[in-house]
Parts: sequence; C-alpha cells; structure tokens
Amino acid sequence: MGPSILRKLFSTRPAILAGRRLYASAAAQARLPDFYLKGGVKDSPEGRFELYSLHVTLLLHRLKDQGPRAAETGQALFDAYLRSLDDALRDLGVGDLSVGKKMRKLGEALYGRVKAYDAVLGPPADRPGLEALIARTVLEGALEEEVAVLAAYVAATAEALASTPIETLLEDDPNWIAFAHEDA
Repeated sequence: MGPSILRKLFSTRPAILAGRRLYASAAAQARLPDFYLKGGVKDSPEGRFELYSLHVTLLLHRLKDQGPRAAETGQALFDAYLRSLDDALRDLGVGDLSVGKKMRKLGEALYGRVKAYDAVLGPPADRPGLEALIARTVLEGALEEEVAVLAAYVAATAEALASTPIETLLEDDPNWIAFAHEDA
C-alpha cells in the first residue's frame, strides 16, 4: 500500500469534520456573554446546556432532510455535542459510574429539545409556541421581554440558516445572527 492509500484509509471523513466544525461554531455562539449578561440565560450548567442545545438544534433543524451528506454531518454534530457533554460532566467531577446515567438523561433531554424545536420552527414558524418553549427551557422563570427577545433571535437565526445553501453550511461556518438585547 502506498502512502496515499494509507492516508485515505485513516483520514477523517469530510462529514465528520464538518459536524465537529459546526459544533465548535455553535458552542462559540452559545458562549457569547450577552446571552448571560443581558439575555436572561442563567450562567449555570443548566443554562449553558440549554443554550448550547438550542444552537446545536438550530443547525440540526437546517441539516434535516437535506440528503446523505447533511444527515451524516448532523450525526457527527450530535456526536460531537454528546462528547462535549461527557467531557463537561467529567470536568465537573462526576464519577465514571455516574457519567453513563447522566449522559443518558442529557441525551434524552437533547433529543426532546430537537423534536420540540422542530415542531415550532416550522415551516412555518410557530412564534407563540417558540416563546413558550424558550420560557420553559432556556429562560425558565425569565421576564416576558427576555423570552420575546430570545425568541426573535432564534426565529431570525433559523430563517438565516434556512436561506443559507446547504453546500455552504457543509463547507463553512454558519453566519450566526447577532444577539441584541436592548437595555431598558
């Protein structure tokens, strides 16, 4: 076997690389301070889980039903997120015996979020349903104004992702909408 055959055998598939890149992009977007400082998201493990899940879900929603490469990329994105959750649990000091149980619960929660967001993101988008979902997950106990602002951001981001050609999304980072929360 020549070096090019070995390189091809042991190289990472493009869809897996794309999924990892999309996860890194979603994580970077979910880390923006304004979500926590001005947007009402609690800076806690639960708040971060919800915001990371929201951004991953927006990408999964866009990749859904877009062909085999998008499906493989979506699976790689999901897998990268689960690996990140596993690492975060271990960093928080969760013991090896408990990680599996906690990961199962988090995976089920993420799967539930994906289904719930798919239902309200449409098309067409169900704005009251989106606000209700955000109010009981990402912004539990937040002010109505904060819920409306985050729902507007989510709807605009979903629209922007929907208008991005799938080939562009599979090859490049998404253009996230800026989160803008006006101070009262």
